[in-house]
This record gives sequence, C-alpha cells and structure tokens, in this order.
Amino acid sequence: MTSRALRGGAIAATVLALPLALAACGSSSTGTAATTPMTPTPMSSSPMASASAMAASDQVFGDACAAVPASGPGSFDGMATDPVATAASHNPVLSTLVAAVSKAGLVDSLNTAQGITVFAPTDDAFTALGSKTVNAAMADPKGLLTKVLTYHVVPGRLTPDELAGEHKTLEGATLTVTGSGDSFTVNGSAKVVCGNVPTANATVYLIDGVLLPKS
Repeated sequence: MTSRALRGGAIAATVLALPLALAACGSSSTGTAATTPMTPTPMSSSPMASASAMAASDQVFGDACAAVPASGPGSFDGMATDPVATAASHNPVLSTLVAAVSKAGLVDSLNTAQGITVFAPTDDAFTALGSKTVNAAMADPKGLLTKVLTYHVVPGRLTPDELAGEHKTLEGATLTVTGSGDSFTVNGSAKVVCGNVPTANATVYLIDGVLLPKS
C-alpha cells in the first residue's frame, strides 16, 4: 500500500456522492455501466422475502462459507435481510473490515447504496497485509483508508456468471476478476473464499487478500 492517497477534499466529495452515483449506475461482466437505475432489494421480513433470502443463500460457494453461523443475524438468511454494512457486522470473519468501514465513515453510504457488489477481505487478509500497513491506513480514514475501501466496491450486483472481467470501482480504478464456476481470483492474487453472499442491497464476495489501487 502506498502513501499517495487522494487529497481529503476529493475523497470527501466521492464519499458524499456515493448514494447518488450508485443509484444511477449498474454493472455487467465487462464493467460497463448501465443506464437503468438499480432497484434496491426490499428489506422485508415477510414470508415471500424470507423465501427469496433462503433461495439466494443456497447459491453461496467457497470453503470459508463454513465459518458463517447456521442461524441468527450472522447466518446467510439473516444477512440477506440487512443492508451490507450491517450484515457484515454479524459475520465473524469480517471484524477488521467492519472496523475499517466504521472508521472511514462509510457505514451509511454502503447501507443506503442501491445495488452494489462488495469484495470483502477477511480478517486473515488484513493480518497478511501486516499491522504496520493496516495501522497507517486507519490513521488516515478520509484519505488512504477510504481510497482502499471504495476500491473494493463495484456498482451493480454481480452474479457469479457476471464476475469474470474488468469492473470499474467506486474508487475510480478498475479491478480484474478471472475464473469461472466456483473458483475466482481478483487482481491475480486475492481468491474468492466465500462467494455470492446476499444482503438486502448488495452481493458480497469474501476474499483472502486486500485489494490495493495502483495510485
């Protein structure tokens, strides 16, 4: 991770613009934005919504999915009814990411986004990055930390069939996903360890590495 973060004013403008930008953007397997606004997934506890959540949870894949609780708010069905930042807070392997999102002040922006894909580094991914680098990012929440976190978010809810390809992130740079089926790698190094996890407004792919923008 470099120390060349975006200037604070530009980052703040990006964060404030997130909900509007997300509402106007979609995504495809090539990362091309669509013109049709995304429709947020209903946050409902009705029987129909519950059935949809259970059907979506049946599509998750990856060895790390075994760490997700079988029931309760942290289960796949539980997370499917919460917006993404709230859902992540119930996942036992995403505590460092949740702390970083809170530190950067991005909880509300992520929770109110209308249809996004989040590549979520696990706690082990942050450990591998090293405490010195993580602490440096945490010390610059509106600059470096926000830049890195928004690089993990793509407009539009990508299905596994749409995952491979180049995708422009909210940070502005592009990330590349390779693979197919239930085996995917992001930027040539971070592997998807639990994929296609549904939340009320996002699809989440847990990864075993932290993605770093080039500048």
